[in-house]
Amino acid sequence: MKYLQLEKVEMVFDTRRSRFHALRDINLSVEQGEFVSIIGHSGCGKSTLLNLVAGLIMPSSGAMLCAGREIVGPGPERSMVFQNHSLLPWLTVYENVRLGVDKVFGSTKNKQQRDEWTRENLALVHMEHALNKRPPEISGGMKQRVGIARALAMEPKLLLMDEPFGALDALTRASLQDAVMEIHGRLKNTVLMVTHDVDEAVLLSDRIIMMTNGPAATIGEIVEVKLPRPRKRVELADDPAYNQHRAAVLKFLYQRQRRPEEAA
Repeated sequence: MKYLQLEKVEMVFDTRRSRFHALRDINLSVEQGEFVSIIGHSGCGKSTLLNLVAGLIMPSSGAMLCAGREIVGPGPERSMVFQNHSLLPWLTVYENVRLGVDKVFGSTKNKQQRDEWTRENLALVHMEHALNKRPPEISGGMKQRVGIARALAMEPKLLLMDEPFGALDALTRASLQDAVMEIHGRLKNTVLMVTHDVDEAVLLSDRIIMMTNGPAATIGEIVEVKLPRPRKRVELADDPAYNQHRAAVLKFLYQRQRRPEEAA
């Protein structure tokens, strides 16, 4: 079932000096329950594409549909996880997640149900031990877990992630990648994630959308990742299929889409 559909989407920004053509002719369908990553060099419009799907900006032309409805702005069926966790520092971990729960479910769940739902989502990311801590009192990886819990607690049909692990150290990043795989395996939710990390894209994704260089970037190629789930990173290290997918993405990024300064 096609849950997300983008048809002939164009994005042009008006600047003081001229018009900047960020994205051109974007055609993409994402199936319900699919995990799709978007990868490409800096400036290729990855985050712009994600912001379009989130409804934070509107396309210059083209159509965008989510669950059969036109995307005309932000909606509760779509939640975003940013690279910066964006937690409110004066609220506790529990309160940061509860804020979103009250906003979305204030009229459909009673107080006890909203409390239970908040705790359940924090348990999903293994943060139930830090309910009463505030963001300055926890690590960067823990903050990002809370950000993911807050997004999941809104029960989105489509989870959008903009380089959610980009600012984390390698070990914390690996731990959160495993957590996201576990959550996706349990919830079967639809995920669209922007990343710069080839290994991350291959490990997590069902398909990898590879963008051409900007300006006027578009979808260059799509790699279908045919690896069984659940996936274990250590076992995949020597898996020929894993390395084949990884090589295909690297070849596109560093040979077919080589930066001009590198090709000189």
